[in-house]
Amino acid sequence: MRPATESGTNETVALDTPSGRLVGVRHRGALVFRGIPYAQPPVGALRWRMPEPLEPWAGARDATRFGFVCPQIPAPFDTFLGGTLSAQSEDCLYLNVFTPSPDGPKRPVMVWIHGGAFVIGAGSQSIYDGSRLAAHDVVVVTINYRLGVFGFLSLADASGGSRPGSGAEGLADQIMALHWVRRNISAFGGDPANITIFGESAGAMSVASLLAASPAEGLFHKAILQSGAAHIGQDREQAVRVTHAILNALSLSSQDASRAADVPVALLLKAQTTALAAAHSGKDPKKLGRLPFQPAIDGQVLAEKPITALRRGSAGNIPILIGTTRDEWKLFSAPDPRLRLMTQAAFESRLERVGGKAAPALSSAYTASSTFDRYNDFMTDRIFAVPVERLLETRLGSAFAYRFDWRSRFLGGMFGACHALDLGFVFGTHGDGIASAFFGKGEEAARLADDMMRCWASFARTGDPATTATGLWPRYTRGEPATMVFGDGEPRSIVALERARQEAWQDIPDEKIGLSSRT
Repeated sequence: MRPATESGTNETVALDTPSGRLVGVRHRGALVFRGIPYAQPPVGALRWRMPEPLEPWAGARDATRFGFVCPQIPAPFDTFLGGTLSAQSEDCLYLNVFTPSPDGPKRPVMVWIHGGAFVIGAGSQSIYDGSRLAAHDVVVVTINYRLGVFGFLSLADASGGSRPGSGAEGLADQIMALHWVRRNISAFGGDPANITIFGESAGAMSVASLLAASPAEGLFHKAILQSGAAHIGQDREQAVRVTHAILNALSLSSQDASRAADVPVALLLKAQTTALAAAHSGKDPKKLGRLPFQPAIDGQVLAEKPITALRRGSAGNIPILIGTTRDEWKLFSAPDPRLRLMTQAAFESRLERVGGKAAPALSSAYTASSTFDRYNDFMTDRIFAVPVERLLETRLGSAFAYRFDWRSRFLGGMFGACHALDLGFVFGTHGDGIASAFFGKGEEAARLADDMMRCWASFARTGDPATTATGLWPRYTRGEPATMVFGDGEPRSIVALERARQEAWQDIPDEKIGLSSRT
């Protein structure tokens, strides 16, 4: 049984697909089909197993309501941005389709993979309402995938093979959703030969992982990465360390790991919360890393770290659009009064831990007037901008770069152009409800949203994001690293954006950057 949620309209529409008949609704000018299952429910004996195909259903299926979301402990700020999540269940492998029409010429398809550190979020969050983006003559699909301990736990390795669980089931869910899209999207007016995957934060890291995952080959044709790149992928030793932390929190040994199959969802989430608290404690005594739950390099879905695969030429035929927000880290630092009081000595100590001999060069590259702002610029580059730069270096001449500079006016502007601020503009949901206080609304905000939706749709259509608003959008090259900047006023192309800061990172190894870094 699926949760009851308001459809927002009384007009329903029926559609026949290869998976079965669906009854959806008309919403904001689009036809919307919610809560469509794309795999068998991963419950009972299927917990921690790879997703299994779903047989077509008989009769008409109600697609006016969202499906269950994957079990999680929502963060208050994410709930504020994304609206109230529907009911949770391990039976969570659902997707939603927004289409202008099932008829006429086949349209580009855009498959959204939500972020949330691989532990929170859902394709049904109101911020990801695809109706306005679909109005740009594309078909939008938003998906759920298993999160946290349910999708990224390496139980097989930790238990000596007594239990399933490679640690990449959540990524495999995304691949299964793409299989469903390829088989069914023609019925919604989409072109199965023109599929773009796009995502933000952990969703962008998922996109990078799919670029590197051989089982995903041929399932999509373009990729957009927002505030996330390819420095991702848990090696088996680290994945087992995280799994042992979960087992310990459940008072289970490796020999008892088979009993985890019977542990209630609430207790698994409690163990996950304990592990996350240890990882984010500042000291991380269990060495779980900044992002304990992420796709494992299991040899089945992921053979190696995505950045390594991309440097070897993986998915070299896939055009990419990738970028960051200007002040990514302020989403995490602005609410923390302790960081606002950071001393110069504490900041320099961080530089030494990360940069080693390159610490003086890093210190010289960050010239903001306050220690707090220097810290934010440093962390924005370390976690987001530098990984994006290194991914761009694997796609010179075939990728497009952007930066999002629009500043939130929320709480006196303390968040700046922070992480996740671009979401409301890519989907045109910036002015909806209480979230408008964070994103902003009015004529300038509406223009920005329209510019970004047009660019994203143009890229999905042709592989080139340029529009009449941007003019020529040069591809990114080493000699001319052009970046399109979105913010106040018209989009503009800038060359050599923050080059001094980027160059300061040149000799710092991959393991020191990105959310997979452990220092």
